[in-house]
Amino acid sequence: MSPSLNAKIAQVFDEPGCDVNQAKSEKERKKGCTKQLTPGAAAGGCAFDGAKIALQPIVDVAHLVHGPIACEGNSWDNRHSASSGPQTYRTGFTTDINELDVVYGGEKRLFKSIREIAEKTKPPAIFVYQTCVTAMIGDDIEAVCKRATDKFGLPVIPVDAPGFAGPKNLGNKLGAEALLDHVIGTVEPELLTPYDINIIGEYNLSGELWQVKPLLDALGVRVLSCISGDGRYKEIAGAHRARANMMVCSKSMINIATRMQQRFGIPYFEGSFYGISDMSTTLREIARLLVERGADAELKQRTEALIAAEEARAWERIRAYRERLAGKRVLLITGGVKSWSVVSALQEAGLEVVGTSVKKSTKEDKEKIKEIMGLKDDDSAHMIDDLSPREMYAMLRDAKADIMLSGGRSQFVALKARMPWMDINQERHHAFAGYEGMVTMIAEIDKALFNPMWREVRTPAPWETQDALLVAEA
Repeated sequence: MSPSLNAKIAQVFDEPGCDVNQAKSEKERKKGCTKQLTPGAAAGGCAFDGAKIALQPIVDVAHLVHGPIACEGNSWDNRHSASSGPQTYRTGFTTDINELDVVYGGEKRLFKSIREIAEKTKPPAIFVYQTCVTAMIGDDIEAVCKRATDKFGLPVIPVDAPGFAGPKNLGNKLGAEALLDHVIGTVEPELLTPYDINIIGEYNLSGELWQVKPLLDALGVRVLSCISGDGRYKEIAGAHRARANMMVCSKSMINIATRMQQRFGIPYFEGSFYGISDMSTTLREIARLLVERGADAELKQRTEALIAAEEARAWERIRAYRERLAGKRVLLITGGVKSWSVVSALQEAGLEVVGTSVKKSTKEDKEKIKEIMGLKDDDSAHMIDDLSPREMYAMLRDAKADIMLSGGRSQFVALKARMPWMDINQERHHAFAGYEGMVTMIAEIDKALFNPMWREVRTPAPWETQDALLVAEA
């Protein structure tokens, strides 16, 4: 691993927004949280995958993977991050290096690839991703990107996050570091208002951002940039002029929020768009921060009026669902912000959460789960650190849960147990954010739970019934 990458990783883990980090001595804090990588440490996604996931939703730039074509094929479009305009981000660009490049180096091929993209696609910027192979043969993507920037007159951004550097979450933060080092603060916005905010760690999955923006528009609050869902390069480059930042998923891009607070004095808070009460709390926090930063105090009154109207409408729309879902038990296998924010939404629907995974959750996420679920400090039964497929299967077969909400990789466990399952992670096709998203989520859970298919698949097969009769007769 190069010295520059080692230094960057140590900087990423010297995180002022982390309570664990701040509890250390100055000497220990400088060491960061680095530890020896072990086989399987990147299971579920490597650092390159995490960086690509974090940055690919910037829709108008070209994302060029410098490495074997398999790296691009594995990471391309694996989230339903929607765009309201440009579709450049949906094109998979790769240098597709081969054995000769491994022997002689791939820097010339990288430069030619950048030139071809600049001439044919003409994006406002090109992001170049380092991968394991090109990092191990010593390709200096930073030098190539600097030369290409000077030659072609557009920003070429190096994203130094080879897969062997660590797991996916580290890659999220290394991708964020690329924005901090090369993008944020490089362009001045054409227009500024006292109501400008950035939303950080929101990927616009299935258009979730679009369910929240109308609420902000109604308040006169402008999203100066979203990092990175439906993002534009120029907007993100001018994000340093916002009045406040909202952090959606602290597990992925907390370093952007804390570093912008240090460099530009922009305050931030962590909020959630899932559930009725959490959505209302988020709107109140946005209004509070903006008023503190110079917006008209009347913004708070407008916010309360909007919340009252939207909450009444949402509660009325889910009333019938609440009656049907009351007492139904849910097993939630997800991570990060969803490990606590979705819990709150499910409880509002009258559902009982029998367990939520905390494998990808921060210490702060876990504290929020305890508060929301009313758990004691020593009660870990409802907080699942790492549930194996066998344990998931047993939990569902023993009817400890009526439905499982998880990512696509766990769906076959539920199907094998003949239990309802619903996708809650990034592969889903429904948007669950905001008041409208809450209604959609509850409706989808209702559909999954009461689908007549489950009654059919649980009915014994005719030959099983016949065998039972023969045994009884004998």
